[in-house]
Amino acid sequence: MSRKLPLALLTSLVLAYGLPLAAQANTPSLALNGFGTLGVVHSSEDQADFVSSMLMPRGAGRTSDWSAEVDSRLGLQLSANLTPRLSSVVQVVTEQQYDGQFRPAIEWANINFDVTPDLSLRVGRVILPVFMNSEYRKVGYATPWIRPPLEVYRTIPVSSADGVDVSYRSRIASVTNTLRATYGQSDATFPYIDATMDRATAEARAREGLTISNTVEQGSISLFAAYSHYRLSIEDFNPLFDAFRLFGPEGDAIADRYNVDGKTFEAISLGARYDPGNWFVMGEWTQTGSRTFLADNRGWYISGGYRLGAFTPYLTYASQRILSKTSTPGLSQPGSEPLDAMLNSMLQGQPQQESVSIGVRWDFSSNMAVKAQFDHMNHEGGSRGYLVNSQPGYEPGGSVNLFSLALDFVF
Repeated sequence: MSRKLPLALLTSLVLAYGLPLAAQANTPSLALNGFGTLGVVHSSEDQADFVSSMLMPRGAGRTSDWSAEVDSRLGLQLSANLTPRLSSVVQVVTEQQYDGQFRPAIEWANINFDVTPDLSLRVGRVILPVFMNSEYRKVGYATPWIRPPLEVYRTIPVSSADGVDVSYRSRIASVTNTLRATYGQSDATFPYIDATMDRATAEARAREGLTISNTVEQGSISLFAAYSHYRLSIEDFNPLFDAFRLFGPEGDAIADRYNVDGKTFEAISLGARYDPGNWFVMGEWTQTGSRTFLADNRGWYISGGYRLGAFTPYLTYASQRILSKTSTPGLSQPGSEPLDAMLNSMLQGQPQQESVSIGVRWDFSSNMAVKAQFDHMNHEGGSRGYLVNSQPGYEPGGSVNLFSLALDFVF
């Protein structure tokens, strides 16, 4: 993933973190924390790889019988309270990148100013609050599962943005309401198979991104809602749609419908959680839409578990459905067959599946937990689901079983 920060912002962060060391009297605290996951995954499908993010090029199945690349990551977070109102944070996460290499990337890097005790402003690289668990979606120890349900969380793989974040907290009796607005941009590089069946990478650029979220909490109940809107461009696919335009008005119509060149992308998310202590139940629903070859889809899950001392067994059902068409008649003119086949392959390649997951979490230490999880995924409508690197012998539309083990920790 391409995650670069402007030089001016990096300089200000360095100065901010240098300040506590030079003038401790004005700086209450400087803290270093971390989190990580050491996980392995086995897939029953050996003709393709299961990956947990579209930003990953390989995973469990074809490449590795047991893969440690799907879920493993390490994060470090440096936090500084500069004044009673001013603070700063930098979070770096090492995980599998678009080229298959494990290397660190800046997840968060921002300065926070508390205008009032309930109104705060952040500038820099900030969390993208599109889901209920966005703030800790990469911190395995903070969630009951080995990975958040992909039918929801994979729809928007980017978890942060460069921009401005404003949050306001209000209270009425025992109810706390947190309203948040984020405006900014983000870039992400992802792998794909090109027309020559070779591995290639493309860069997705999201601009003018606005996300508004609201969380209501009362005791054991938490309710969440979010709306996201931004302009999405993937210029690497422009040559394909430029080729369609060579066929005149008919080709122009197809290119205008499916290209990704400054198109509007929207997402709506809803979530709810009830956790009285001994047990929990939670669920989320999301729907995305864009007039591109990227499918309009709807995903949701419901998950529950019961805490038996140090052990927490849990069960999750999740589903993702495509709302837009997964094929097109293409052009009616001779010579367009290769273009039509390529576009239809892109449309049919969008994930569509349902899954059942059963697992158990063992909190054997105050800051460490071991998890075991079994997933059964049914791919529907000829979909490959979340599989990549498929071989000629692979037949889409079937089912896949996963078995995962993970050690989550915080420090």
